[in-house]
Amino acid sequence: MRPRRSALFMPGINRRAMEKARSLACDVIIFDLEDAVAADLKVHARGLVQEALEQGGYGNRELVVRCNGSETSWWHDDIEALVTTGADGLLFPKVEQAEQVVEVREHLDASDGPRKDIWVMIETPRGVTNVEKIAESPVDVLVMGTSDLVADLRARHNDNRDSVLYALSRCVNAARSEYRDVLDGVHLDLENKRTFERICEQGRNLGFDGKCLIHPSQIDTANRIFGVEESALLRAKQITRIWTDALSAGKGVAVMNGQLIEKLHYEEAQRLIAFSELIDDV
Repeated sequence: MRPRRSALFMPGINRRAMEKARSLACDVIIFDLEDAVAADLKVHARGLVQEALEQGGYGNRELVVRCNGSETSWWHDDIEALVTTGADGLLFPKVEQAEQVVEVREHLDASDGPRKDIWVMIETPRGVTNVEKIAESPVDVLVMGTSDLVADLRARHNDNRDSVLYALSRCVNAARSEYRDVLDGVHLDLENKRTFERICEQGRNLGFDGKCLIHPSQIDTANRIFGVEESALLRAKQITRIWTDALSAGKGVAVMNGQLIEKLHYEEAQRLIAFSELIDDV
C-alpha cells in the first residue's frame, strides 16, 4: 500500500519545475517525456529527467516517468536510460493489450537495474475493452487518460463526465478485481476550482485511489478528498475496538450506534487506519 492521492505531471523539459517539485506536497511526481515534450526536445528532456532523478531530494514521494509510446522511436531508449535510475516506476501511454505489459516486464526484468513498477494509461476505446486482461497482466497501477479517451469516442467533455462514466467504472472494477491501484485522469480547467473539487469527489465515490494533476494548485484538494477524514478515522478506530470486543465474546457480528458491524467493516477500518499512517509519513 502506497498513498497515491495526488499524482502531479511534471514536464520533463522544465528543469525549474522539476526542482520545485521537491517541495510540493503531492504523493507522486510523474516526469513526463511524452505529451509535455516536443519531438525535437525528447532526447534532451530524457537527460534532464535522468539528472533530476540522480540528484534526488524528493523525500518519500513516489517517482514515476511517463515514457514515449511503443510505436515511437524513443520508446526503447527511454526504457534503457531510465531502468537504472531512482525512478520507482515507468508509465506507458495508450496501452491496449496485456501483451504490451508482458513485453515491458520482460524487458525490465532482463536489465541490471532495480525493479520498476509498471504503470499504464488506459486512454483508448480498445484499452477500455481489454482492461480486464491488462489488469491481469504484470501491471502495478492503471491510470485513466480521459482527455484522449473522450476524443477517441467522439464524445464531449462536461462537468458530469457522462461520456466516460462507463469507462471509469469498468476500469475501477478491473483494477479492484486484480488488487491494482487505479488513478483518475487529469482535469484541465484550472480556473474553476469548484468543478475540480466536484470531479475529485466523483472519482473518490467511484473508487479511485487518487487523481492525476497538471498544476500544484490542485494538490491540496486531491490530498483532502482522496485522503482520510478525521471523522472517518475515528469511526474506523471505534469499529476496530467494537469488533475486537465482539470476537473476544465469541460473537460473529457487533452493533455500533444501531448499525450492524461485520468482518468486512472491520477489514475496511483496518485499511483506513493503515492508510492514514502512511499519509502521515509522506
